[in-house]
This record gives sequence, structure tokens and C-alpha cells, in this order.
Amino acid sequence: MRHCSVQVRSLLTRDELERYNALMEVGSFLESQNRYDLSYTVQKEVDILILPAIERLKEKGRERDRQTEAYLEAKRLMEEDDDD
Repeated sequence: MRHCSVQVRSLLTRDELERYNALMEVGSFLESQNRYDLSYTVQKEVDILILPAIERLKEKGRERDRQTEAYLEAKRLMEEDDDD
């Protein structure tokens, strides 16, 4: 079973995290029983479950980019005012 990144896991809601942990436990058990056909299905469910958290992580990145852009624009305007 493939775990998601720590950044994505930190953005899971409590319900999502509980379901994620349960699915990972089931998938690990299936792998230990060499039932890779079934663990593949569980992995697909995990992949679907983490999609909202991935979107939240992307939005955090976009927000950080907007803040950086606003900061750089404000800094540029201050430098222009200083030059006048």
C-alpha cells in the first residue's frame, strides 16, 4: 500500500483520516496474505479518499502564491514612491 504524503495527510478531516487509517490497515493485511488483487482495490479507494485533501493543499499553494505576488507588488510600489 502506498501512503500519501505527510502534507496531504495533515489536511485530511478527522473522518477522512480515520477512514484512511482503516483502509491502510485493511490493505496491509491483504498484502500480508498475498491478496494483491484485493489490496489494489483498497488502494484505489485510498486514492479517491485523499483527492479533497490534495485539492486543499493545492489551494494553500495558490494562496501563498497570491500573497507573494501582493507582497512583491507592494514592495515595487514602495520603491517607486521612494524614487519620486
